[in-house]
Amino acid sequence: MNRHPRQQQDETPARPAEIVREYGPFPGADQIAGVTHDGRNVWAATGAALVAFDPASGTPVRKLDVPCDAGTAYDGTHLYQIAESRIDKIDPATGQVVASIPAPGHGSDSGLAWADGSLWVGQYRDRRIHQVDPASGAVKRTIESNRFVTGVTWVDGELWHGTWEGDDSEIRRIDPATGAVLERLEMPRGAGVSGLESDGADLLYCGGGPSGKVRAVRRPKAARGAARKA
Repeated sequence: MNRHPRQQQDETPARPAEIVREYGPFPGADQIAGVTHDGRNVWAATGAALVAFDPASGTPVRKLDVPCDAGTAYDGTHLYQIAESRIDKIDPATGQVVASIPAPGHGSDSGLAWADGSLWVGQYRDRRIHQVDPASGAVKRTIESNRFVTGVTWVDGELWHGTWEGDDSEIRRIDPATGAVLERLEMPRGAGVSGLESDGADLLYCGGGPSGKVRAVRRPKAARGAARKA
């Protein structure tokens, strides 16, 4: 019996997301549109400025006045930021935009991540994740999802993305080859996920949209163990 892809994928059982800490709201910011992690600090896109905060203390330590209305990423040297219909490459030391490429969704883009020399761009209502050439903006391949896509992150070879529909939101681990849902972490009702980034270890940082908060969610141990064995 053939089932609709959404029915098949939603049979993957959900478990409650383990929120270990909340940060914000931050002064002068009433929303979080995207998040990334630079190995030390978490960066949060607040619409008009990127705010970096120390995840140990929660204290803001940097602010860059740049347009930032969706996903954020870091490649080890530069920040990448979705700003309307483009993706800006930003020097984090100065806040200067050093290059820009067109965003694949032409303004309907959501999450952003860096992995394996590529940018990974979420398309919210199109329910897709595009692998994008960071120099040209060319789309290399596309992964289909069965839910709206918000934040996107890679960690230990795992692809995770946020979903947010109404008051319901999840963090999902999906098969990067097929888009099949492998794991679902269900956020508390009303706690939306607007951006997503791993710290490279145990935590997933989730933007909280109009709450102005960033939530740290523990990445399940089973997933980490499976990735190490692969």
